[in-house]
Amino acid sequence: MTAQPAARKKFDVGGVLLDRPFKIRRLNHFGLNTADMDAALHFYGTLLGFRVTDTLDMTGIVKRRFPDLEQPCSGTGYFLQHNSDHHTLVLFSAWHYQTLMGNLPDGVSANQITWQANSMAEVNNAIGWFQGNGHKLHKVGRDMPGSNWHLYMFDPDRHRNEIVYGIEQIGWDGLSKPREMYYRAFHDTPAIPQTNEYTEVQDALARGIDIHSGYRHLDALPANHDVEGIMLPRPFKVVKHGPVGLFVEDLEIALDFYVHELGFTITEEVTYEGHRCVYLRANTEHHSLALYPIEMRGVTGLAQTSTTAMFGCQVASYRQLRNAVEFFKANGCDVLEPDPALHPGIDYAAHVVDPDGHVVQLYYYMEQIGWDGKPRPAAERPVITPGEWPETVPNYSDTYQGETFLGPWG
Repeated sequence: MTAQPAARKKFDVGGVLLDRPFKIRRLNHFGLNTADMDAALHFYGTLLGFRVTDTLDMTGIVKRRFPDLEQPCSGTGYFLQHNSDHHTLVLFSAWHYQTLMGNLPDGVSANQITWQANSMAEVNNAIGWFQGNGHKLHKVGRDMPGSNWHLYMFDPDRHRNEIVYGIEQIGWDGLSKPREMYYRAFHDTPAIPQTNEYTEVQDALARGIDIHSGYRHLDALPANHDVEGIMLPRPFKVVKHGPVGLFVEDLEIALDFYVHELGFTITEEVTYEGHRCVYLRANTEHHSLALYPIEMRGVTGLAQTSTTAMFGCQVASYRQLRNAVEFFKANGCDVLEPDPALHPGIDYAAHVVDPDGHVVQLYYYMEQIGWDGKPRPAAERPVITPGEWPETVPNYSDTYQGETFLGPWG
């Protein structure tokens, strides 16, 4: 009689039994390193429309660790947002990040890929689970600015992944938390339960802290574009970030990490010029992560030198996508027309190259996956010709579906 495999342990996550003691819900934020911070801020801030919410000076961190090392550039990093999250994009100095991390493979320019869990308990339980499975965590606790509780770990290709809960929210006044409230930072696994955000604010007020003294962004462009009834500084609004595309040395090893360790689900695979490409999801979107073999680096439409193949940004409508393409061309940016085979689940897309050679994927539509977990059959998808932008496009069953942008566009 053949022995039956032992049943895998299940974990109670909010009353539901899962294979891990946490469940990733969405991409929370993403970080890139840059050799020219001013140029990167112009691209991601002035042109793409992300707003700066805070800064972090890495100069002192490097000085403490390497007191005799000459620093060739500013170590100021920037936290930016497109929604109410404290940050959805992080820009760090490439020299400072690489100096602090050490031994990064050639082309690793993502400083963090951050995935959101749904509770403090999930993050704490994930810390114990990963450590129990033999993973070496880069750091745990709660960083400031941003206030999110987290754990960091590296994937097999040294891309730094983070799992978080509870990132700070920026309200109507656009002000982030003042630095005087950073006393609630943690650098070790925190005990739970922890004080909630409301109580933290009350405590700060009791300490005499001016809670309205944080950072506030000022837009560099005038709001002179009529964007579907709202005057904005650009003819489009980024309403969602992701997917993230990564080049990896060994696709099977990378898949083992993202599927079995982090819990992503494979939605679809594509063979492109003989290379296997895999698209994975964390929620109902077709994919929040795409994995490509490193041999594809340099394919038209993807990054030429970075292991970050692309970083997706969804705009609010098809009309805004067309207008964004013209806007970036008018501002001197290289706009690529990617092969539609490289973005299954997305119909129309344009790839814009940033000053460091990173590729930003602009799109307006992503296929949504239903209860049966199946993507739309390829034969039922529209045929897209790169470079052709019709005035209007037909409605699909999942057009304008998925994660909804909350709050005003500007």
